Amino acid sequence: MEKGNTHIEHPRLSIIIATYNAANVLPACIDSIVAQIYPSIELIIVDAQSTDGTTAILQQYNKHIGKWISEPDEGIYDALNKGVAMATGKWLYFLGADDRLLPGFSQMAFQLKKANTIYYGNTVADEPLFTGKFSAYRMAKYVINHQSIFYPAAVFKKYKYNINYKVFADYALNLQCWGDKDFDKKYIDINVAWYNLTGFSAVAQDEAFKRDKPEIIKKSMGWVMYLRFLYKRRKEQSRPGSNFF
Repeated sequence: MEKGNTHIEHPRLSIIIATYNAANVLPACIDSIVAQIYPSIELIIVDAQSTDGTTAILQQYNKHIGKWISEPDEGIYDALNKGVAMATGKWLYFLGADDRLLPGFSQMAFQLKKANTIYYGNTVADEPLFTGKFSAYRMAKYVINHQSIFYPAAVFKKYKYNINYKVFADYALNLQCWGDKDFDKKYIDINVAWYNLTGFSAVAQDEAFKRDKPEIIKKSMGWVMYLRFLYKRRKEQSRPGSNFF
């Protein structure tokens, strides 16, 4: 869905969406992408063989979609790994089928310059999300919203989503990235997307990730961060109503 012959000046940005029975929300999501003014967007949709008419919508929007497939998968992150393999952009961005891009998405996209830098902004929702700048320590404590982040393609030459983590594979990936000195991180205070808090990742549990999180932090960020995290977690979890994990 590139708009005009501008791909040389504006590097291609691949937006990857995993879908399953998303017919009631997908059109508004795609419309929010079509409305963007950034001129070099590649939309990739990986569908898990939906049965509700999602594929009919994909056919309807075919001229706006760079690539799409519909086949069985092993969950959202398996689908996203497939999307990464299909992507040709210098930058990759992941969006839920029930989320929406805001005008700030294009504003952010025009600022993607350095191929070793992970850029991130803010997402908004009906309730507050963690926003602002994330240090490695803040990342160890709290999950950053996936839809805030624009990844250089180089990230996925080094990492991929661990499909054993059904909900927080993106968090695991970001812990690796924030501990990786090969990648700079740049926060820009722009709202790029609206996030649906009723989606799968907002309501499901991921005990495998919660179990492995300390080890991921130790391996990616080192012993000092690991011990600091364990101390903070023990302190926070002693408080009533804590959701720290």
